Amino acid sequence: MTDRYAVLGNPIAHSKSPEIHTAFALEVGHDIAYTRILVPLDGFVATIDAYRKQGACGVNVTVPFKIEAYQYGMEHSQRAEVAGAANTLRFDPGQSNACIFADNTDGVGLVSDIRDNLGYAIVGKRVLLLGAGGAARSVMGALLDELPASISLTNRTIVRAHELAERFIRIQSNAQIEVVDIAHLTKYQYDIIINATSASLHESLPVIPATAFAEKSLAYDMMYGKGATPFLRFAANAGAATTDGLGMLVEQAAEAFLLWRGVRPQTAPIIAGIRQSANNNSE
Repeated sequence: MTDRYAVLGNPIAHSKSPEIHTAFALEVGHDIAYTRILVPLDGFVATIDAYRKQGACGVNVTVPFKIEAYQYGMEHSQRAEVAGAANTLRFDPGQSNACIFADNTDGVGLVSDIRDNLGYAIVGKRVLLLGAGGAARSVMGALLDELPASISLTNRTIVRAHELAERFIRIQSNAQIEVVDIAHLTKYQYDIIINATSASLHESLPVIPATAFAEKSLAYDMMYGKGATPFLRFAANAGAATTDGLGMLVEQAAEAFLLWRGVRPQTAPIIAGIRQSANNNSE
């Protein structure tokens, strides 16, 4: 019997998760079907309830439903509990709600991509995280585990950045987290700047001065799509190295596949294949 999975979000048409998980299944010889589901902004629970009744085995969850996904889970991994957000749910068809297991693979996916695929050490670096929503919450714990010199948070609504910082300082009292108002970013420079806002989904540029990029800095956009996002174009003009979130997407997907299927597939061939396909389509 073919096991069913999906990615839920809004918007969702851009998602490459079906291609990635289909390739993973082919690599390890598993029989799965994986699709996209567009979820109404006020319809997460109803949508996922309906999908579960169809016998689904699990889902990935993307913006803006990661906090709702955490709340939907009945059991949680430690990294989901730390984040207070989930991007992966596993359930056993026909079983009780107690078998809904919520995990968060975003943080390990981001760190794996920056550290292992891109070769940028996070330890001892000055990190700026743009945004304070579910995406930022999902990766903060994993970034702290890499022992950066500091992590700065900024957000259009600054109170949300303070709330996020306070949450993680409670969890890890020695964490070097500071909140910086957008207007004061001109006073600082950072080695790694991560865009965890949804601005790139709407072809918008998060407010950030070019002077925030230190020499040899890395600009990382957690979103991905066709071509460079406004954030990455801006960062490149400021002299930073740039990358989108495709590598993170594939790495976190491999962790989700491991949770569902008990085996972690190879990621490098998938990342290279998607990059090559994108290049071919742009020619």
